[in-house]
This record gives sequence, C-alpha cells and structure tokens, in this order.
Amino acid sequence: MSDADGLPGRHASPWLANAPETTYDSLDGDATTESVVVGGGIAGLTTATLLAEGGRDVVLLERDRVGGGVTGRSTAKVTSQHGFQYATLERRHGSETARKYGLANQRAVQFVADRVESFDVDCRLERQPAFAMTDATAEIPTVRREVRASQRAGLPATLVEDGPADAVAGVRFADQLQFDPQRYLLALADAFVDAGGHLFEGTRVTDVDGGAPCRVETESGSVTASDVVLATHFPLLDRAGYFARQYPKRSYVLAVRADDPPTDGMYYWPGETYRSTRTAEVDGETLTLVGGQNHKTGQGGRTRDRYRRLESAARERFDVEDVVYRWSTQDYVSVDGIPYVGRLGAFASNVYAATGFGGWGMSNGTAAGLSIAGTILDRPEEWADAFDPLRVTVLSSVRELSAESANVARRFVGDWAEGLATTGDRLGRDEATVRRRGTDVLGVYRDEDGEDHVVDAVCPHMGCLVQWNDGERSWDCPCHGSRFAVDGRVLDGPATEDLPTEPSEDRSPE
Repeated sequence: MSDADGLPGRHASPWLANAPETTYDSLDGDATTESVVVGGGIAGLTTATLLAEGGRDVVLLERDRVGGGVTGRSTAKVTSQHGFQYATLERRHGSETARKYGLANQRAVQFVADRVESFDVDCRLERQPAFAMTDATAEIPTVRREVRASQRAGLPATLVEDGPADAVAGVRFADQLQFDPQRYLLALADAFVDAGGHLFEGTRVTDVDGGAPCRVETESGSVTASDVVLATHFPLLDRAGYFARQYPKRSYVLAVRADDPPTDGMYYWPGETYRSTRTAEVDGETLTLVGGQNHKTGQGGRTRDRYRRLESAARERFDVEDVVYRWSTQDYVSVDGIPYVGRLGAFASNVYAATGFGGWGMSNGTAAGLSIAGTILDRPEEWADAFDPLRVTVLSSVRELSAESANVARRFVGDWAEGLATTGDRLGRDEATVRRRGTDVLGVYRDEDGEDHVVDAVCPHMGCLVQWNDGERSWDCPCHGSRFAVDGRVLDGPATEDLPTEPSEDRSPE
C-alpha cells in the first residue's frame, strides 16, 4: 500500500493512530504549585506521577497532546540492552558508571512492568529477550567484550553465536519488554490525575525563569513553583550549553505485514546504518516494525528516499506482503553516551533537565523520571550521579565536543552562504527551497495545489538556516534539531518561537 506521495504505508505512528483522543484542558490564567513538569512524554509523566504520589502538588504542561511527541513515535522497546554500550561505558567512564547506567535502565524495565500490572488497561506488554547482533565475523571479539562488560554491570547478558538472517553473533538480554507506549502513557496520565496532579494539554511554554521561586510562562498564563522539570526532549532553558553537548538525530520506522515475522525477541544491529526489528499487535494483527536509516536532523538529504531504502531492506529480510504504517522520530545523543538527567546548571538549581536519551527513551526516560522525582522528594537514586548534567566526564569528551561544534559551524556558515547566493529556483508542486529575497532568506514550499507557503528560514533558536524535510514536509534545523511545520509552527524544540511567515528585517549574520 502506498499513499499519494508514492511512499509505502499510511504516514502515521500506529500507537497514535489507534489511541483514544485525550480531553485535558489548556492552562487558562496563572497558577501556583510546588512542582511544574514541562512535557507529557514518558520522562515527564513518570516524574510528575511519582511526585504527585509522593505528596507534591504538581502541574504538568504539554504543548500538544500526551504522548504526541517522541514517546508516541517510539519503537517502544523497554530494555537495558542498548547495543554494544557497556564495554564502551567501561572504557570511557569506568566499571562503576557502566554498572549504574545498567542499574538505572534495568530498574526502568521493572518499573514499567510493575505499573502495567497495576493498570486496568491492556498496554500490549510482552516479555521478550533483547538482542544486539552483528553480521561481521570481525566484530565477534567486540560482541564477546560486550557480553563480559554487561555481566560485570549485573545485567542478564549471554552470548549467542547465531541469529536471524546473516547474523554471526550477538548479545542476549533476558526478560526485557515491548509494549504500546501510547496506551501506557494514557494510563500513566490517569494515575497522575488520580494522585491529585493537574494536567494541561495544548499549552505552549514560552519561557522559564529559574529563580526562587521558579516561573514558567506560557501563551495562556504562567505557573509559579518551587521547582521545574524540563522533560521537553531538549531543555527550553539552556544554562549549561546543552546545544553543544548533544546532537539531534532522526530515524525511520515501517510497520509491515510479513508472512515470516520474528517471534523470539527484539533485535538491534548497532552502527552508523543500524537496523531494528520487533513485532507489535496493531488492529488485531501482528505487524513487524523495521527501523533504521538514521541521520543528523536537517542533514538527511531527500528523506523520502530514507523510507524507500528502509522498505527495500525490509523486503530483503522478510517476506513482506504490505507496508501498513511509516513514521519517523527524533532523539538527542549526548557526547559521552550518557543522558543528562538532574539539576540543569549552577545558575538554575531548582530547574531539572532530562535529555540526551540516545534513542533509548523508554528506559532512559523512565529512569530519568525515577531519578528526578527521587531527588526532589529527598530520596535520591543510587545512579543519579552518573547521569548528572554537570558531570566531569562531559568535559573530558573534548574530541566529541569539538566534532559537534565543527559540524554546527560548517552548517551555519555553509548554509548561510548558499542561502544568500540563491535568488530563485524553479519549483514544482510539492517541492521546496531556501532562497534569498532582498535581505531576507526564505523557506518556500509549493504545495500540491500550486500555492506557495513562505517562512523566514532563520531558526529563532540560534540563527541557523532551516532545511526542507520532504519526507515529513517540515523545515528542520541542521544545527540543534528544531523543526517547524509548513506554516512555521514549532514542531520540535529547542526553539520556542514559530518561524515568521512575513519576514520583515535583515536576519543575515554580520
């Protein structure tokens, strides 16, 4: 099945497409509370629910709808198995940090299992082993090192010496989870409200003051609180240089109807061109989820081709009858391989951040909620220091920091040079370009009816030029990952302002 774009499947996440609509009100006016959590994904809702159950008065603010961001577009593997991660963590940070990382994520697995058991909702939870595989004989020593490091970290790891397709070796983690993340989040939202929490959807945060007390400004009112948790994918208030300490990446997923679906676990092939598979029950049938084709946000070229290449890979691996759904998602990767979870920075000690989950947000996001809530409730988790945003290991990642800074600088300078030099392109229907008009650099999209939609191409976050994402019909910032709709609306931060549709001033760099 293909849509009007000639791309495979319905353009939607099955979790969101098949979930009931939420009906929470928007914030209207000012409020005072003890804790305010910004973001209604798995990290924000876990934090908010635990705080409310711990006796705090809590307000949660969500820009769109619960689960409408990254969580609802996840492949929804809840696992401490994150590729060939633990040997790398041992080498870079030591065995104790590797142990704490594993402990946090394994605790998240158990937390989700316990919560689902307490819900009167079918979250499609399944116990499955999680595998990290390789097709290369030369990588077998890497796999063996990973097994040993994972076992030293106290994780349920064993070596496997065969696998699906061309796999020659892998690491197996027993008793991990897969589920429907949207059903889980909706149940968690109910638990939050039942515990006395106040949940507001359709409420965009525009600014955060990290003073004492803290103040969160929205388009429809403000909330004053003792502490603020920014579970917004990227912190809205960046006092510690997060934009230079992590990078955004996008990845792609197909849900296919296959005659030979994998039935014995969740599989992952790490690397630059990673692959991921699992099964899921959707609309009463078993679909196979195939993920891959990751790239830095705004730097993926023709993203429609990413879907096509992923379909080809799926058909090579499985006997695919049809592609039912296709979607993409985004996450941030920290320079040292560990998320940033905890107090935002020295100048905002009552503001907490949860970001940099590296594509493993179901476990890392849950662990983040456990950790931040524990700190605020004065019951700190054992692993909290390993995730501290101000940890010294970030400062020691000089090579990675330099590489990311250089990448951003190249995009900033190169894209501005190209944008200022381009004064006109012939556009067909459903095409877009970045071009100069006078002193403005504009993003122009011509829709399928021939109507042009024009926005200022300068990202309001830090001034990079956005690039067209044809697979999602969005404008994406190649520097820090902000994304905007055709009409300029913010889809993903760190930007909090829309792209103007009537550019009126010189925004070019001096």
